[in-house]
Amino acid sequence: MMRWLPENISTFGGEIDGLFYFIYYLTAGVFVLVTVLMVLFLFLYRHREGRRAVYTHGSTPLEITWTVIPTIILVVLSLVSVSTWAKVKIDAPPSEFEVRVTGKQFNWEIVYPGPDGRFDTPDDFKIENELHVPVNKVVYVHLTSNDVIHSFFVPNLRLKQDALPGRNIRVWFEATKTGKYELPCAELCGFGHSGMLGWLYVDGPEAYSAWSAQFQR
Repeated sequence: MMRWLPENISTFGGEIDGLFYFIYYLTAGVFVLVTVLMVLFLFLYRHREGRRAVYTHGSTPLEITWTVIPTIILVVLSLVSVSTWAKVKIDAPPSEFEVRVTGKQFNWEIVYPGPDGRFDTPDDFKIENELHVPVNKVVYVHLTSNDVIHSFFVPNLRLKQDALPGRNIRVWFEATKTGKYELPCAELCGFGHSGMLGWLYVDGPEAYSAWSAQFQR
């Protein structure tokens, strides 16, 4: 519907887009309504000779109405979005693929656990600014930071999560299309923030096996 949005390659991206469209069109409708009313009121209540301005104390029913309607909209939006956010943040599907991503000024440090499947062992494989994952596989990403707050952001996955010093935050995704996708930092983190750019490589089975062979020796 909106071609200026980056292509969605995530299994949960469609639901995120649905919420975005709902909020977008809702706010667009409110904007048009308010603009039309402003123009209408400018015309109806413009200065006219012989007509004096009248002071009004307001309208209690009208104030209740414009308080209740936004409240109802927010409650509906919360109810509609709860299943999507539960899927993204809480009910992650099982995965055997885990990787650790650490933000630091001004790079992404990416660690793969190696053949033993455990982090912080001698066979760990470390690389910067290149996150390689297999297509159509659930991936767990353990996020942390070495210094300040960074934000792990992959627009094509509809995924954004802050990386905090001293915290280990797990996010997940399942990419459905091979390719190379931007992985910027979305949190102002210092003078080099604009250059903190990594890449997500979603590889087919053969391509990923060939790439991962370098740290499985």
